[in-house]
Amino acid sequence: MPSSFFSLPRTTAVLLALSPTLGFAETTPPPAMSAKAPAAAVAQMAAAAQNLLATLDAAQRAKAVFTLTDDERQNWHFVPLERKGITLADLRPDQDHLVYGLLGSALSADGWRKATTIMSLEKVLFELENSAPKRNTENYYLAIFGEPKAGQAWGWRFEGHHLSLNFSITADAVVSLTPSFMGANPGEFKDGPRAGLRALAAEEDIALELARSLTPDQAKTAIVPGDAPAELLSNQERSVKPFQPVGLAASALNDAQRAQLWKVIAEYVDRFRPDLTTAAKASLEKDGGNITFAWMGSTVTGEGHYYRIQSPQFLFEYDNTQNNARHPHAVWRDFNGDFGADILKEHYNQNHTPK
Repeated sequence: MPSSFFSLPRTTAVLLALSPTLGFAETTPPPAMSAKAPAAAVAQMAAAAQNLLATLDAAQRAKAVFTLTDDERQNWHFVPLERKGITLADLRPDQDHLVYGLLGSALSADGWRKATTIMSLEKVLFELENSAPKRNTENYYLAIFGEPKAGQAWGWRFEGHHLSLNFSITADAVVSLTPSFMGANPGEFKDGPRAGLRALAAEEDIALELARSLTPDQAKTAIVPGDAPAELLSNQERSVKPFQPVGLAASALNDAQRAQLWKVIAEYVDRFRPDLTTAAKASLEKDGGNITFAWMGSTVTGEGHYYRIQSPQFLFEYDNTQNNARHPHAVWRDFNGDFGADILKEHYNQNHTPK
């Protein structure tokens, strides 16, 4: 991220908050920022999609391609179930590589590492669960919505167990990156050849360090009483609204703690190549005075915990309670812009109004 993203202390207060309930705020969140991604980034993503599509036969294309307005575009999940789209198993090995090329056109090196590590864990679960068919490293689905070409709105999704990456691109090259979900099971290897591996280590460790650094007075406000929830409160809803704000204002954090907060946020945003995240970072900078953070559960490693960071536009939510706190989930949502809802509105109005 640009240096300004971590230039703390900030002259404006940064609010952090978490709600222990599912109550929503009464105010309407501001619209997501509409800033174009660099033309090269959008062109490279479209070229990678076209490169794959050119290799598909008619049967494969029928599985992989949907209209931009198809209801399937918002039908996202992070559990191991059958989806629509074309799986890696449906493709030839050479085509698999083209899928990885498409992923590489959107993800950063760190995001690529996390995504592929998460996918590899299905082999571990396959072995632990007596060769359960649903545990398959090739059960990851690609779906392309619309036609990937310059001057035309389109989108795509890559999804399977513990991974959901959703991209929406407008005709004038505005890009939406949410919902963005990553999870891991096992979240940590205690022994064996991969001992010590944790696919989502930073999302937990940096936030834990922040929570542990709180003074008793800070903790009274930041740590919400009660057990951590068993699942993300936003779950797999197609759209989310802001939660009622509770928690500690960043204005009550010291310089090091505020820097730590931005590092947590960066673990979610920096999953993607930096030239696709300009608008999101600008929004977070602008909304610094209205960002909120809260924690539930234990601050002891190996015990269940949950945190949430919320700005007027974005939600970053994390839980790790299942399997003795070795099964983390981490999601980035946009209150108004998931699936490009705000940035594609004009496309829908122009192309799908009654004649």
